[in-house]
Amino acid sequence: METTDQPLIPGLPDDLALRCLAMISHGYHGILETVSRRWRKLFHSAEYSNYKAREGWSGNWLFVLTGGSENQWVAYDPEADRWHPLPRIPTSHPDQEHLGFSCACVLNKFLLIGGTYGARDQVIPHQTALTTNEVFQFDPFRKEWRNVASMRTARSHFACSVVSGKVYVAGGRNTSSGGGLALAEVYNPVTDKWEDLPPLPSPQMDCIGLPYDGKFYVLTDLVGLLEQETSVVFDPSDETWLSVNDTWPFSRAMHLGIQVLDGGHICTVVDWGGSSIETRDVDNREWHHRGLIPPVILPDHPRPLEVFDYGFVALRNEIYVLGGRVLRWEESGTGKFNIVKLSTVRVCNPLSLPLRWREIKPMCEPAFGSILGCASMETRSF
Repeated sequence: METTDQPLIPGLPDDLALRCLAMISHGYHGILETVSRRWRKLFHSAEYSNYKAREGWSGNWLFVLTGGSENQWVAYDPEADRWHPLPRIPTSHPDQEHLGFSCACVLNKFLLIGGTYGARDQVIPHQTALTTNEVFQFDPFRKEWRNVASMRTARSHFACSVVSGKVYVAGGRNTSSGGGLALAEVYNPVTDKWEDLPPLPSPQMDCIGLPYDGKFYVLTDLVGLLEQETSVVFDPSDETWLSVNDTWPFSRAMHLGIQVLDGGHICTVVDWGGSSIETRDVDNREWHHRGLIPPVILPDHPRPLEVFDYGFVALRNEIYVLGGRVLRWEESGTGKFNIVKLSTVRVCNPLSLPLRWREIKPMCEPAFGSILGCASMETRSF
């Protein structure tokens, strides 16, 4: 039987034991809660979450949302090599599919921003999707969601990036702007306030955001259609937009985005005739082919299969290729393609050649198939 005066860790004062337990990453918490009732109570206490928050020990997180998961996000802890579901988001649209949102991690918090809510099925074919300006924040210390300040403009399919500890959004679309939005704004997580920015030089929708060199890049939906592309860049130092000529070797229709690694290296996926990893030098801005994303091999299938609708995100200078779907040809009967939804996760360091891919623990239920959103968060002390 446990006693109320039993120490957290025998032989250690409780303040030192608390420090030891607070340094353990989130993927182990489920197991550690079974050690004793006092440990379980501690892991659910404000004392524990406040201590971790004060020290900035958020841990490393990989957040993923897949199609068909009914808006249930899951998280991965690379230290523990474990996946676990997050609590449900307190949205007023729990029965509708959430699409066109952006997600970002800033100051040890995970933000889910804007997007549209629509019917999961097509029973009502002409039902209008609802575009929202809501912002939800996941606190990795308390492991709970809450509403924070809403954007001034409802928008979906917009550019979003974190630059110098603030979240910048621009462009996108909503029900009142068929040609796209020129409006832009910035969120300060310290004050929990949004402020308007000067508008874009021209409306943009279905655009990508990229934080680079202390600036906010907005890549248009025409990326990949022309050899030389014009990027719109916002400089927070003088609050001005300017246009720069740049080359981006991918199609915006992929919706995979771009990852910025430590040292300023840009990494992306080119999905033309096979999925390949491309990186860009910091200084000369030239793109370099690093290697291919390997196909998937299914049991009892004669040949490797190319994956589509997968996720792509960086964590600790490694890239993760998550989930997706494959078309599997069934030889029996008249022959047909079946869609197979994947929960596999493959990882490599894109700056180390040749690429060495490894497969880690697959995503947990209910995550599998098409990736709707993914983001990473690393422990940062401020």
